[in-house]
Amino acid sequence: MKTLNQIHLSGLRAVEAVGRLGSVKAAADSLGVTVGAVSQQVQKTEAQLGVQLFERKNRLLLPTPQLLAMQPHLTSAMSSLATAVATTVRGREDALTISVAPVFAGKWLVWHLKEFNRLNPGIRVRVEATVDLVDPNTSDVDLCIRVGHGPYPGMNAEKLLNQRVFPVCSPTLAKEIKRPEDIGKLPIIHDPGQMFTWKTWLDLFGLDETILQDGPSFSDGSLCLDAAIAGQGVFLAWETLAVYAVQSGQVIAPFPERPATGLGYWLISGKDVPRTKAKDAFGSWLKDELQRSIGRPKGADVAPEQRPSS
Repeated sequence: MKTLNQIHLSGLRAVEAVGRLGSVKAAADSLGVTVGAVSQQVQKTEAQLGVQLFERKNRLLLPTPQLLAMQPHLTSAMSSLATAVATTVRGREDALTISVAPVFAGKWLVWHLKEFNRLNPGIRVRVEATVDLVDPNTSDVDLCIRVGHGPYPGMNAEKLLNQRVFPVCSPTLAKEIKRPEDIGKLPIIHDPGQMFTWKTWLDLFGLDETILQDGPSFSDGSLCLDAAIAGQGVFLAWETLAVYAVQSGQVIAPFPERPATGLGYWLISGKDVPRTKAKDAFGSWLKDELQRSIGRPKGADVAPEQRPSS
């Protein structure tokens, strides 16, 4: 049992899902996370075990003999864990465990959760802010909030909101931006982990990414927003991250347009897990609160062909 202390459960969960389903994509869809997250967890687990579990050929992951020997035990163990947890936590009407990415939790959820608590005083909400892989079919998590393309096979998934992006910067830097191309004169704050690029926004104006300057890079969207607030450059933010900073005047959005990235916010629950009044109440509140809080400005949804020429 001591050897288990050296291996992360989330990594074993990723390995089990890839091995059982046959691909990283299928595992990511099943777990409700990104392909990149699954790949990273598999690599970390291989490093922790000191064993190659998959042979990589032409973007395919083929199970090695070591994994074939492990797979039945991993699948059985995950099923046993799910059963153990289900006997005590599922079906409760007075408690919810929500899994959500730290950035969404810190920049949006914590600022709005008090309203849910006010409306539903009998429901206790526990938030797990983590990037670890979570499968609501086999864990004690009731609901997951995820960003992705969807759908998510093997789960109940409700789309809450389309992800939309727009540039933000400090009030001082905003004075230097009169036209979209002026953004190319200022440092660009980069988040290497973003699932979209500046092309999404620049295409609206017939511009391309060659106009963009270099700038500071941070591995977390929240830090990127803080850098924009501090005047370090222009950041291509998304609504749930930056809406409060815009509304409070910490940053300025020089232009109203907010194109959709093709990604969406999804509320995910286990397919074979009973529905509860607590889950229904949180899901209904979350969808309404997201829409209400965003407060898109006039012109935010203008399509490129509808936009007046500058």
